[in-house]
Amino acid sequence: MRVLLALGGNAMTGPDGSATPEAQIAAVTGAMAAAARLVAAGHELVVTHGNGPQVGNLLVKNELAAHVVPPVPLDWCGAQTQGTLGFTILDALDGALADAGLTHPVAALVTRVLVDRGDPGFEHRTKPIGRFLPPEDARRMVEHGQTWEDRGEKGWRRVVASPEPLEVLDVAAARTLLDAGYVVVSSGGGGIPVVRGADSVLRGVEAVVDKDLTAAVLARAVAADVLVVATDVDHAAVGFGTAQHRDLGRVALAELRAIADAGEFASGSMGPKVEAVCRFVAAGGSRGVITSLTHITDAVAGSIGTVVEPDPTPT
Repeated sequence: MRVLLALGGNAMTGPDGSATPEAQIAAVTGAMAAAARLVAAGHELVVTHGNGPQVGNLLVKNELAAHVVPPVPLDWCGAQTQGTLGFTILDALDGALADAGLTHPVAALVTRVLVDRGDPGFEHRTKPIGRFLPPEDARRMVEHGQTWEDRGEKGWRRVVASPEPLEVLDVAAARTLLDAGYVVVSSGGGGIPVVRGADSVLRGVEAVVDKDLTAAVLARAVAADVLVVATDVDHAAVGFGTAQHRDLGRVALAELRAIADAGEFASGSMGPKVEAVCRFVAAGGSRGVITSLTHITDAVAGSIGTVVEPDPTPT
């Protein structure tokens, strides 16, 4: 089968959240050992990934150097982290495939995602990014055109647009590489957000596109059979953190939608993952799965994790 594997931020940093180069390389190496098992099982593979900690590091550099050089815009941050993480993933995946006795070629694409300049997210910026700053430091960044909000005792924090992903623009290259036998890394960090102007020219914008929602768009575009959203738990759950906690196993699309609509999944963590697998299955995907990296081979077969499948056909 053709599998789209979406890796969360936990697969890109150390167990304690450390984002040192050494911690990132170690984490990616572990994640790619799991990815290589999918290839060894005979599946075609596309990998996408988060980049929150890596962009966070660049934002700190922006803040510290703002009095010397202009801050790098968010679309550039996305492109830089796609390149760095793509390179790191390629090295790790090459090694993991070689260890498994496989010789599949691998490629990483710097990938843009189309968003709508009229998306409500640009008018009501709600996505917090980066670290908290004292008011005087935040004001310096506001002078560079950024939007910051007072978050009380913690300080000020930057907020940006998080528009809906409409189209992965460079997907033709991904499909060509897949058809030629490559394992493809694409759309890291949700893709580099771009808008199309009245002159039809594409331009990058200051925004963050949710990685999981882009994964659903990408999975449809490359005709994936299965979307696996890898996270740090084996299942999505209802009643998380309460005495009523219940892991979700195999679940029909309509049932999971109803649970999500009831507010069971946090918007900053499990919510986008649930939405992504629901969108993928609703658009014709055969199976969406949320589980940990440890179980992704079994997840493709639908034997573990929160497995979302189309609603049964009425008889």
